[in-house]
Amino acid sequence: MASQAVRRKTRIVCISDTHNNTPKLPPGDVLIHAGDLTNQGSYDELERSVAWLEKAPFEVKIVVAGNHEITLDEQFYEEKGSRWKWPAWQSPRGCLKLLRESSTITYLENESKMVYLERPSGPQTCFKVFGSPSTPGPGNWAFEYQEKDTERLWSAIPEDADIVVSHTPPQGHCDAATKDDRSGCAALMKRLATVRPSLHVCGHIHEARGIERVLWSPSRSASFVESVEYWQDPGSGNKKLSLLDLTAKSGRPLGNSVVATRQIESDLLGGGPWGQPCLSKPGQEVLQPDHVNLNSTSSSDLSLTECALQESEAPGRMGISGVVEQKCGVDASRAALQGDSGNLTKKSGYEKRIESVIINAAFLGPRLNGRTTGTNKPIVVDIDLPVWKVDKEDEDVR
Repeated sequence: MASQAVRRKTRIVCISDTHNNTPKLPPGDVLIHAGDLTNQGSYDELERSVAWLEKAPFEVKIVVAGNHEITLDEQFYEEKGSRWKWPAWQSPRGCLKLLRESSTITYLENESKMVYLERPSGPQTCFKVFGSPSTPGPGNWAFEYQEKDTERLWSAIPEDADIVVSHTPPQGHCDAATKDDRSGCAALMKRLATVRPSLHVCGHIHEARGIERVLWSPSRSASFVESVEYWQDPGSGNKKLSLLDLTAKSGRPLGNSVVATRQIESDLLGGGPWGQPCLSKPGQEVLQPDHVNLNSTSSSDLSLTECALQESEAPGRMGISGVVEQKCGVDASRAALQGDSGNLTKKSGYEKRIESVIINAAFLGPRLNGRTTGTNKPIVVDIDLPVWKVDKEDEDVR
């Protein structure tokens, strides 16, 4: 019989839309970058961004691409890459290898993984994360998809995902644009309302940077949302962190349950640190998803440094010691478009999820008259996550 899981504070630092900037990052356990590391995804740009990420002292670093990482969407680059000016021919596979073969970066393209923090000095917690570079659009940039593909695409998010990372925000939340009528994705919002992850980290629409704490409708009705609480940034205009504290000690813990916790058993109870099969032991591998290539037409000849941002943004394995394991799916992007959702069946004891926190972590501010209007701090989230390895001291205090 599984025991009630022990939880520990885990610090997650969130950032997106750095566009070749390499800002100093506050310390934490996990780093999440929600896409647009670069202006257009040249090898040199990606190499600089990867070097910056690799030097960052986080146990686990989770990264998705954005619509500006043109070379990482190989089919799009081959068909539409000539729209942009490049210093030389780019190798999409070579660019992708920078991220896929990094020893400290977990790069996700419409796929989910189980993450275990293993450092003895760290929280030794675990969570399941899904990541996607996909954004809705007419096909002028990388990783864009059409409306007909949305539900199948987002159905690849597992029902037991604890954290969802996507470049696009969901429609109606952290997606307010001022220059045009672009917004987040309605189908993504619908899927989030079903899965109800603890955290959803996104970017893409720069002026929508911020946090919304969503209380889901108990009836799972068409309205999805019962109420929304808007975050006031404690780091605005000062030297403090842009911090959101969701731990029990804050007095405002997230009204949610990480699904994996129901599976965890301690060594003392004879279950071993890995619990039930839902938490796959490091080294136990399952087939991994791939990415979507949904392309359309476009025009114009854009330069590398001057024009890459103008049309696309709404203006205004093993880490250092953490283990990241493949968990579910088969070529999620293509499988999603073929109707293979990759979802996990709910098991008895599935814990009720009533809240999610949606975070737009855009680093660059909105663009006005062709210029970026400043930068934002990374967003720091403290959250209690389940401990995958319970020691005697933890048992005694439960």
